Amino acid sequence: MTTAIVLTLAIAAAFSAGLVVAMMPLLRRYALARPNARSSHAEPTPQGAGVAVVLATLVATGIGLVFAASQVDAVREATVVLGASLLLAATGAVDDLRPLGPVAKLVPQILAVGLAILLAAPPEARLFPELPLAVERALAILAGVWFVNLVNFMDGIDWITVAGCGVPLAALALLGGVTISQGMAAPLLTAALCGALIGFAPFNKPVARVFLGDVGSLPIGLILGYGLYRLALAGHLAASLILPLYYLWDSGATLLQRLSRREAFWEAHRSHVYQRATDAGWSVAAVVGHIFFLNLVLDGLALISVWQDSVPISAVMLVIAVGLVAVSSARLTAGPSAMRETSA
Repeated sequence: MTTAIVLTLAIAAAFSAGLVVAMMPLLRRYALARPNARSSHAEPTPQGAGVAVVLATLVATGIGLVFAASQVDAVREATVVLGASLLLAATGAVDDLRPLGPVAKLVPQILAVGLAILLAAPPEARLFPELPLAVERALAILAGVWFVNLVNFMDGIDWITVAGCGVPLAALALLGGVTISQGMAAPLLTAALCGALIGFAPFNKPVARVFLGDVGSLPIGLILGYGLYRLALAGHLAASLILPLYYLWDSGATLLQRLSRREAFWEAHRSHVYQRATDAGWSVAAVVGHIFFLNLVLDGLALISVWQDSVPISAVMLVIAVGLVAVSSARLTAGPSAMRETSA
């Protein structure tokens, strides 16, 4: 199983990088992202490399399933999730070229997440058996749609999706391959997407030569969210919250602040922690480096939670994770000058 996961990751990385190189002339000609109120870039930059990431994920997952001689259930599960991801990729591609309205974007998101929750995940698996099944599934779909948009909104500076999603995806692949008996679909999907992001990373390093675009960030949110959902269904809810905790904290705190100020939260803005960090004086490389190492620590806490498989220990790991993310976010928004004054 572990060999299949490593092979899947490597194939996805190579295929993604090759596709980005092949697509660059077309993206430069037809898919330029021009700066707006939310942007952290000053010059028009090609976007749409998410096509390469999604296609590499699809191809590598298929090869991994064949190599692992996966059973019919795993193939069906992966097919449903990849199909839902392609629906979001198509929606994102249209939005990248000609911005869609909120309803036109929301309906495909609900459909895609609903497909993953209702048709891909094991029908007997429950997070909260005390709730009626219909209520639990509806809440899961709502959370999934929110998470897809969360990942999309967080894709605002170079390398942030590589650091913010790639590290949790690697942990999910490792957990699925070594610790969790949840079938091959979720580990291979997360390994393939992690590899595809690795292949994309050299082209997105600051200053980026190309962006993912919504064609990439929306399906990335779906696959990562599905992997976290499967981890929670396997009995590790705390770990599924710890792994994406920086993203949850940044987006959640930003949303609450904007609501408290009665701002139109759906409009472009620069209120995220990572955006305020660059405004405060941190370089883009410093911000994403901070997020990368924070996510490595969160991965470690999640692994301990799964390994110990104890409610008290999982609760302690979650509390520690929240504290680390809170301190890290405060450090980022304070800027490097505040750090120098503190050390002096």
